Amino acid sequence: MAALKSIEFAIDLKSLTKVYPNGVQALNELSMRVRRGEIHGLLGPNGAGKSTLIKCLTGLVHPTACRGSVLGYPIGDPEVNRLLGYLPENASWPEHLSAEQVLHFAGRLHGLVSRERSRRVRELLLLTGLEAWRHDRPQHFSKGMRQRLGVAYALMGNPELVFLDEPTDGVDPVGRKEMRDLIRSLKREGKTVFVNSHLLDELELICDRMAILMRGRVVRQGSLEELTLESCRYEIAVAGNLLKDPSLLDLVQRLGGTVALAPDQRESHIELPTRRPQLVQPVIDALRQEGYLLLSVAPARQSLEDLFLEAIRSGGQFKNREPGD
Repeated sequence: MAALKSIEFAIDLKSLTKVYPNGVQALNELSMRVRRGEIHGLLGPNGAGKSTLIKCLTGLVHPTACRGSVLGYPIGDPEVNRLLGYLPENASWPEHLSAEQVLHFAGRLHGLVSRERSRRVRELLLLTGLEAWRHDRPQHFSKGMRQRLGVAYALMGNPELVFLDEPTDGVDPVGRKEMRDLIRSLKREGKTVFVNSHLLDELELICDRMAILMRGRVVRQGSLEELTLESCRYEIAVAGNLLKDPSLLDLVQRLGGTVALAPDQRESHIELPTRRPQLVQPVIDALRQEGYLLLSVAPARQSLEDLFLEAIRSGGQFKNREPGD
């Protein structure tokens, strides 16, 4: 455990390739780093290789070629399995088992003795909010409750690294909120959580960092702030038509900005590509000096959805923007 605590990256991939027997290349020399103790999101279009990546990291699929490690162990080393938890996209259990029995079954797989197993089952039922349904069969659960039971199942061995594959898919808004809270509680316990999801708004709410996967490669990785840094801008709404004011139009353009007229031609919208408020001040001063009414001044940046759609449209080749700062 002492050696484990010294490891900075829970996942450290330098090159991971997976080619299936039918010739399909799911992963292509993929590189990725996930820091310990963070919630890391994975997003990409269908067929990008997300599920294959998780299966390679959990030992369910053997990579064709790989250089990298999980919690300091080489990819595919069975010794790391005791440190991992995994919630597959569509978790299922024998229909005759109750929720409590499902977790006892997981405990036996982890080699827990009866007393320790019972203690752990009680802890996980409490953590996931399922203690009142412990004797009920999961086949009668809602999708959100089944997903929470799946997380409890994945946590039975008290793993260091937890993989969640589409944990909120098909879950109602209440269930998604409960799952977000549960994932955040895992982080507070010091666990690393790796989340694969196509629900971008969910990832945006909970992830410390994330990676965009395209055609078997990571094309962007970082925090949302880092990924959208180049899109940072200030948006200014002004009453009136600035296109008829050459001096103000020239000032905005010299700062790298643009001016657009609203459809009703009663408002003008200025965009200045910067995240530094002091660079916006000359425009605000000039507008006030000329007697324009400022309707709003606000910083803005790309949403995760916009970033993702840009990745798809560009095939992973992102445009370089000038931040203007």
